[in-house]
Amino acid sequence: MSGDADIATPAALLADRTRAGIVTELVDGRALPPSELAARTGVARSTVSEHVAKLVDAGLLVVERGGRNRYYRLAGPDVAHAVEALAALAPPRRPRNLRESVQGKAIRAGRTCYGHLAGELGVSLTDALEERGWMARDGDRYRVSAVGREALAELGIEVDRLDRSGRPLAKPCNDWTERRPHLAGPLGVALARRLEALGWIERIGTGRAVRVTPEGERGLREAVGLGVR
Repeated sequence: MSGDADIATPAALLADRTRAGIVTELVDGRALPPSELAARTGVARSTVSEHVAKLVDAGLLVVERGGRNRYYRLAGPDVAHAVEALAALAPPRRPRNLRESVQGKAIRAGRTCYGHLAGELGVSLTDALEERGWMARDGDRYRVSAVGREALAELGIEVDRLDRSGRPLAKPCNDWTERRPHLAGPLGVALARRLEALGWIERIGTGRAVRVTPEGERGLREAVGLGVR
């Protein structure tokens, strides 16, 4: 019908496994050069260059220049959310070796999704914030309570400043591994950054996976009653 979105165009682009792999590697919001994308997807750099050019033309990626180098990132959080939504519909891919199996377990346990926390860690933290009464689901967003604003301020997050961005402060993002929502939006990003700054979470290697540190186990238990396995 006239006026409908042409979903076939982005779907056709992501139907290619290499392009899907490139986009997936960028879901955490980072900008990566073609050489690193080639290493992560297991294809030649020239092949990556061809694919990222198509993704940029389609508006799924943007390019940034740093000196003589080019770096590619997702065009925005909407792209990341769309990729996560597709992942929720997709069948699981069988790991090809022990390394992929270990990486898969780490990704499911905790990861970044365009700056906010996802996986079991992200969903559990979202549940804990709701159980504490810090926020409550209201349709397609979360409303942060007065108690939540005060408690988050004690953690070092000034909610009022985030609330001036004009975007929804906090919203649910369907988690493709847990099949339940985790916290997204400016508050989700601020919370992930604060937990990393406190040393409560840390990245595993150079990928998207994150884990809770021993200090973070204590801190999260005391702050929000979250027990981390």
